[in-house]
Amino acid sequence: MAVLSDPIADFLTRVKNAGIARNESFSVPHSNIKAEIARILQEEGYIWSYEVKGEGKDKAIVVKSKFTKEGKSIVTDVKRCSKPGRRIYVHSADIPTVMNGLGISIVSTSRGLMTGAKARKQQLGGELIALVW
Repeated sequence: MAVLSDPIADFLTRVKNAGIARNESFSVPHSNIKAEIARILQEEGYIWSYEVKGEGKDKAIVVKSKFTKEGKSIVTDVKRCSKPGRRIYVHSADIPTVMNGLGISIVSTSRGLMTGAKARKQQLGGELIALVW
């Protein structure tokens, strides 16, 4: 198995690609930040559910994709903002709105991962992880 330099980007790409390929579910190796991103995507209605399975090195996150009645994926696109080579930090007032409120931004704050709207409301800035729409 290849060593990934950006496992968060790999997870977000798998979310988008599962929708394009119309896969009902997919799995990714587990990490706490990927589980938190999956939690946010579930709370915001972009995926049906996620589940952590296995133990130790075999631990994985199984994600069930969500589609419209016409069979199109709910996740249209994903943009990874902060990367390992270039971190992007924003103040609470500078958190971007995605597609005029039709998408979400994911921000890593001092109180954990949350959506941009929630961080703005609590006046928290942090690392801008991704934009999802």
